[in-house]
Amino acid sequence: QVQLVESGGGLVQAGGSLRLSCAASGSIFSINTMSWYRQAPGKERELVAHITRGGITNYADSVKGRFTISRDNAKNTVYLQMNSLKPEDTALYYCNANLRRTGYGPYAADYWGQGTQVTVSS
Repeated sequence: QVQLVESGGGLVQAGGSLRLSCAASGSIFSINTMSWYRQAPGKERELVAHITRGGITNYADSVKGRFTISRDNAKNTVYLQMNSLKPEDTALYYCNANLRRTGYGPYAADYWGQGTQVTVSS
């Protein structure tokens, strides 16, 4: 069993900051890429940022220069520091981890958290 639990969402005014966290737990052998996605009402889920185990990052154009993704491999945790928030950042933010489970050989699969709501008021 693997669980991803997000935290840190909330309501913030435009221009403000939030820091999201996502901790993975369970029978984990190793974690490859960890990512943040978001889904606004009536829109498709989109990739916000991802980070490899070695720390290589990639961001959606809409968040470059404002958001920073990081991870703590020892804690199986990924973070998303969100600065200069805009109303259009309002969405349900999901954590994703591509990982290998203990006892399942070399096969990796994607796991998702339940989501944390971020609401930015104008």
